[in-house]
Amino acid sequence: MRKDKYNIQEALKMLGIKEVNPGATTGTEWFDTQGDNIESHSPADGQLIGKIKQGTLDDYEKIIARAQEAFKIWRMIPAPKRGEIVRQIGNELRKYKEPLGKLLSYEMGKIYQEGLGEVQEMIDIADFAVGQSRQLYGFTMHSERKNHRMYDQYHPLGIVGVITAFNFPTAVWSWNALIALIAGNVVLWKPSSKVMLCSIAVHNIIQKVLKENNVPEGTVNLIAASSKYVGDDFLADKRIPLVSVTGSIPVGKRVAKIVGERLGKTILELGGNNAIIISQYGNKEMALRASMFGAIATAGQRCTSTRRLLIHDCMYDLFKDKLMKAYEQIRVGHPLDENTVVGPLIDKKAVDAFKDAQQAIRDQGGKIIYGGKVYEGEKFESGCYVQPCIAEVENHYPIVQEETFAPILYLIRYKNIEDAIEMHNAVPQGLSSAIFSKNIHETEKFLSHEGSDCGIANVNIATNGAEIGGAFGGEKETGGGRESGSDAWKAYMRRQTNTINYGMELPLAQGIKFDVFDD
Repeated sequence: MRKDKYNIQEALKMLGIKEVNPGATTGTEWFDTQGDNIESHSPADGQLIGKIKQGTLDDYEKIIARAQEAFKIWRMIPAPKRGEIVRQIGNELRKYKEPLGKLLSYEMGKIYQEGLGEVQEMIDIADFAVGQSRQLYGFTMHSERKNHRMYDQYHPLGIVGVITAFNFPTAVWSWNALIALIAGNVVLWKPSSKVMLCSIAVHNIIQKVLKENNVPEGTVNLIAASSKYVGDDFLADKRIPLVSVTGSIPVGKRVAKIVGERLGKTILELGGNNAIIISQYGNKEMALRASMFGAIATAGQRCTSTRRLLIHDCMYDLFKDKLMKAYEQIRVGHPLDENTVVGPLIDKKAVDAFKDAQQAIRDQGGKIIYGGKVYEGEKFESGCYVQPCIAEVENHYPIVQEETFAPILYLIRYKNIEDAIEMHNAVPQGLSSAIFSKNIHETEKFLSHEGSDCGIANVNIATNGAEIGGAFGGEKETGGGRESGSDAWKAYMRRQTNTINYGMELPLAQGIKFDVFDD
């Protein structure tokens, strides 16, 4: 047994993580699951963290049955009272911020500060959802008919399925689940098989709140299972009106097809190929810091990671030199080491993709100008550590048109803002975007109808690090869905138009006369 330098075992104990953990719960009751064990190994050091006894299709069916019954009760609880329970969930997460942040870091590989930030994001969205529970508004319209009133309102959908990716093991669940809950829905979470312990820890944390408030069993559910046990049948299940999925573009297309065939609803948050336009009128130091954070945070494994820098020709060489010098200061290492800036990739498949992308860059005419090696040795024994890479390319290269989930940053020259925007938009994805410029003509053009075609467009900040108060999501192959803030809550509800006749006559719309009765 090696020395527990980072007190990981203490954190696991606080979170209720055991050597073998059940993979299904209805929020207040854990099932005695019978599926095969999945082992969770840390990409930091390759060590076994714990095992998950997967939920099976039988467990899934039990959860669905209880969720259906829970929905009948939960939807009739006043929204502000549902919000009060979410408030308590947020407070409970506050208590466990440090151990949960540590588990996030250790199981996924992001540095500890990012792990803490992810838990804070969950707390923030809980606070947001509490306020939103008192603002599930509709609109009143004037009727063309005498003594009539019209309005629209929103009702909960039912069971909301949430499928999350490995890179944000818990925050994405909270964006969806906490909003869905205040809207009157019940939730079933299917986490990535790469980071299941994080989801189990979250349910251990919130179980106390659910029990103390007598929340109906089946309101907040978890099925930790691979597609061997719960796969397409989850997507095809007509009992789940909405499925929210965070993942790759191929996964999103498959989900959209299966759910779409039954005319179900989807929220798809898929790949990004995000660019920063760095203008000759921009603040160079700010742009440099944003480019670094955008490209190497979470080891380039964010859907909002900066993949491309579009740099004005007149300052390209100067900025490239500054960037390469800054990259020399990057400290790659164990994610729980306070000196680490970049942790490991999630697994060796991700490392292979990192290497394959570099070969494609060379084959297609590009040039690797910095980094790109895979680290070896005792310090990097998991085999998942890589050196962030910078490449000079052209925007049209097939590899540049793809999203490689790794710290590869592409440098591309441009001559004028129109050229930059055209290249910026000339990729299949449309999630996040940014421009660094103090020129109002450039920034307003970038934000206009002829500017960025992404769901998120920023000025003088990075492509990543979105706040929970704004609706999150993108266009084109990114999926088109929205989660988290603004009016994203509407996606978790069904809209209904109501017309009330409080008079003693029955006039028809559009002035239609339809008299079939004699006076």
